[in-house]
Amino acid sequence: MNDTIAALEQEVSDAKARLREARRAAEPEPVEDWPLARLDGTPVRLSDLFGDHDELLVVHNMGGSCSYCSLWADGFSGLAPQFKTRCGFVLCSDDPPAVAAQIKADRAWHFRVVSGHGSGFAAAMGYRAGDGKPWPGVSAFKRGPDGSIVRTGHAPFGPGDDFCAVWPMLDLLPARDWHPR
Repeated sequence: MNDTIAALEQEVSDAKARLREARRAAEPEPVEDWPLARLDGTPVRLSDLFGDHDELLVVHNMGGSCSYCSLWADGFSGLAPQFKTRCGFVLCSDDPPAVAAQIKADRAWHFRVVSGHGSGFAAAMGYRAGDGKPWPGVSAFKRGPDGSIVRTGHAPFGPGDDFCAVWPMLDLLPARDWHPR
């Protein structure tokens, strides 16, 4: 490895450590108990998604029209069992329940999927643009002993981020002219 690459990797590592500390120091945001929908269309509330845990990760997914969002979700199939040992884990699709159910089946996702279609949840979490289009990302929540919910952190998804192992691995190749399907 050349010295320039080694120095840049150290800078990135140091910046990530500072980012982790800043996230830990940030004040949690109170969140309402949003109504969402199971894939059969029945209602489910955000508080129900915690399961037996007091922490929850919710992936904000743009839906089946976004091949990038599907790529991230495909990777979570391998990670979800690990997440579930620590916290609740769910993908919240912007698609209606029946569409999200079909995508989950077609892609063989092995984690819980709900629909936030029409709920206002994505917008309230900052994952809907001013033009109404959804944006991808993840939010972390904590449930208090009294049942209250706070968001303890969140991060957007995008090509090259740390939430999809495909990008840093492909960055090792000389050219990057690939798009997910």
